[in-house]
Amino acid sequence: MLSFLFLVAGAAALLLAAAVPLRIWMQRRGSPPALPGPEGSITARSTLVTSGALAGAGVVCLFAWASIVQVGADEVGHLRKIYGGRSMPAGRVIATGGENGFQAQVLPPGVSFRPLIRLTHDIDFLPMVEIPNGTYGRIQAADGAPMPTDQVMADSWTEAEAARMLDATFFLGEERAGAGPRGQRGAQTTILKPGRYPLNLYLYRVEVRLPDRTVTYDRAGLRTARHDRPQTEITSVIEVPAGHVGVVKSNVTERGRDCREERAPAQAEALTVALVPNGCRGVWRDPLFPGAYYMNRDAYAVTLVDVRLQTWEYRGGYDERRINLTVDQRGEIQQSGTTQNVPVPREAADRAVMVRVEGWDVPQELRVLVQVTPANAPFVVASVGGLGEIEDRVVTPMIRSVVRNVVGSEIVVGGQRRATRVLDLVDQRDAIETTIERLVREEALKAGLEVNQLRFGESVIPPELLVARRREQLAQQLRQAYQQETIAQEERVKTEQARATADQQRELVRAQIAVQVSERTMAERQNLGEAERRYLEALARGQEAQANVLGPSNALLLQALQQILATLREKPELIQLAPRLVPQTLVTGGGTGLEGIAAMLRGPPPAELPATRPPPLR
Repeated sequence: MLSFLFLVAGAAALLLAAAVPLRIWMQRRGSPPALPGPEGSITARSTLVTSGALAGAGVVCLFAWASIVQVGADEVGHLRKIYGGRSMPAGRVIATGGENGFQAQVLPPGVSFRPLIRLTHDIDFLPMVEIPNGTYGRIQAADGAPMPTDQVMADSWTEAEAARMLDATFFLGEERAGAGPRGQRGAQTTILKPGRYPLNLYLYRVEVRLPDRTVTYDRAGLRTARHDRPQTEITSVIEVPAGHVGVVKSNVTERGRDCREERAPAQAEALTVALVPNGCRGVWRDPLFPGAYYMNRDAYAVTLVDVRLQTWEYRGGYDERRINLTVDQRGEIQQSGTTQNVPVPREAADRAVMVRVEGWDVPQELRVLVQVTPANAPFVVASVGGLGEIEDRVVTPMIRSVVRNVVGSEIVVGGQRRATRVLDLVDQRDAIETTIERLVREEALKAGLEVNQLRFGESVIPPELLVARRREQLAQQLRQAYQQETIAQEERVKTEQARATADQQRELVRAQIAVQVSERTMAERQNLGEAERRYLEALARGQEAQANVLGPSNALLLQALQQILATLREKPELIQLAPRLVPQTLVTGGGTGLEGIAAMLRGPPPAELPATRPPPLR
């Protein structure tokens, strides 16, 4: 718009500058004035000054129009020189030294001033390249140094130079005249990450592949090609998920890299493969760890390797024969045979390992835990491939070979070496399993794998070899069952006894209380007898001492009187009979001291006895 205004203003000024002299000339010829305006009001000198000013303004406006270029915000001005330059060198497409033709320099968005550029160049306004998120743009260069015959893509630019290589002047090497272009023509390894780029589309062709369409930027502008069906493989970011690493196989070499192959064995006596430093052509020594990477899939092939612990099982794929043992009502053991096909489970790595021992074919199921470490992932990919190839080409053949060799050879039992027997798969399972695990681990390390664990599953022993052992076990179990039944009957009797005892609990408690009462009564009587005995003994000792003092006869008489008094205390009614029983005259001896007692026995005559009963003695 700005250049158009300059063009209009310049043209108008030149027209006015030319109109004024024309008017004066026509007045001198006597012709009617061709232009409006007052006649005779302008002198010839002032007319010429005005005409010159208008002409100068017109020239300035036309010069501004020819030198000023306004580029839109979403456009890039591309220049093609027409006049004033020399011919392009042979083999070159883009000019870097002022030659005629497509120019390396472009006009960025905004207003640019270059003297008379519109007169010497054709200007094409091409769209700015825009890369959506989650994808990238492939670049092809129309000019540059030719690639070697053994190279399919241009050398990769370093991160520091990747931004500068998008400048056509830097790419084509104008800054080092005579040294040739820096970049190579053809498909570029460097890609455009998401963003907007003011590229020179005379030099670069950019292709962005999306699921439903392909967008192309080139000198013809922006073109879109729709897909009939969604693309299964698109140009997008490379995702390395958690628990994985990405092993890179590169078809190009990064500029300035010193690439030397390194022979990388996983272990001594193992096969070696050639690994290269990252950025070189070949399999990179260091893998990509989990994350998102923008890489040109035409130049780099990334193999994802699962470095988590892998569980591979070898199960099924055989006919299992069984001899079933049953016990009838009489306790006799009966046997019958069955055959069942065991298929390979869908999640299993392969069928069970078939080993031959003592002429018998024994299917052996097992499980192995395998891991590829991140450090060994490049070696594994370079030597074998992905996990599928590792399983099919390395692990499965190795396990089958080791298991057959160990089970079909010899075993050490009790310090003695002997040939392996079929039943050793059951009786000596740990020893055989440990030996196989050690050998498999050693063989796996040669391929860069780590075997963390190997465990046997079911050993399908021929049933004929197990019949005798199973019959013996069944007989022992029957005997134990009979013993348990006997114990159960005894326990049942005890239970019934306990139940009957519980039912008679009231009578038992009553009897128990009676027993306790009798025992207490017996103890009481024993205590009373003991007390009586002690009393009598003490009494006898007192009487003996009394007899020693009073004499035997006096002592006897005293005892008799005490008995009489005791009787009278208990039965006071006997006092009335005392006069009849005791004589009126008491004959005493000569001063024995019993006179008082005799006088006490002497009572009043019967006529003088009181009519009432005396109170009882207490």
